[in-house]
Amino acid sequence: MKTAAALVAMLMVTTAVSAQERQAPDRRDMGGGRCEANVYNCSDTPNPLPAVDTVWLEEMTWMDVRDALGAGKTTVIIPTGGIEPNGPWLVTGKHNYVLRANCDAIARDLGNAICAPVMELVPEGQIEPPSGHMRSPGTLSLRQETFEAVLTDVANSLKMHGFTRIIFIGDSGGNRRGMENVATALSARWAGDATAIHIPEYYRAPPGTPNVLRDLGVTRDDMPDDGLHDNAAITLNMMLDDPRSVRWAERVATRQAVINGVSIADLGHALELAKRVSDARATRTADVIRTRIAERGL
Repeated sequence: MKTAAALVAMLMVTTAVSAQERQAPDRRDMGGGRCEANVYNCSDTPNPLPAVDTVWLEEMTWMDVRDALGAGKTTVIIPTGGIEPNGPWLVTGKHNYVLRANCDAIARDLGNAICAPVMELVPEGQIEPPSGHMRSPGTLSLRQETFEAVLTDVANSLKMHGFTRIIFIGDSGGNRRGMENVATALSARWAGDATAIHIPEYYRAPPGTPNVLRDLGVTRDDMPDDGLHDNAAITLNMMLDDPRSVRWAERVATRQAVINGVSIADLGHALELAKRVSDARATRTADVIRTRIAERGL
């Protein structure tokens, strides 16, 4: 009996070793499968499709990302938004809609950049007992340490794939401390192999920055303030991504398509203004990014 048991045990060990040998990873394995199973799982297989016209990582295949990196697109933007209350007209994902329009414009202005998926969950106040935006239903909040841990993991993931310039932009004021903390810590840890940079100028324009709507005569000092967590620039910027995010059709139907005295009822005109707002913000941000990267020597 002992001899039989020993033989069974030896057979099991031999079988396990053989299985491990068969499953030994090939350095060319990529794409979620094994190179030996399909040529499209091999790291050096050419992309069978033309280059895609997108700057969004989540809209690319792994081959698209590989080829973009190979072409020198080693700058990646991590945009942070939020889920919070924004008055009666704007959906809770306000910042995320704005970023989908603006990150795209910033990356295309830079020419060598990709946008990581919008980080939709950020600190919005203490969860229990609720404070800040957490007092309003629909808000989703992260603890500060959770937010910074997620940013750190995402940035490290991107660096491991070959991105060397990790850029943080945030559309909400509460995100700034976490992005700055993570960017500082990662740049120190990477010691020149890569850099992480927070761009606070995306959120708050430096003094003297032109005000697009004011320069066009759309807004003036004597116009009303509705006292909402909302304004014309933000509303228009959201509309550029999706007019439904500001309840445009419903507001037009009920004659409420106005914010702080600015009408958005004419959709074509509103979208023209929205493009001007987004382009100005993107150009300003892209210029700052170029300057900060040059200062780091990367």
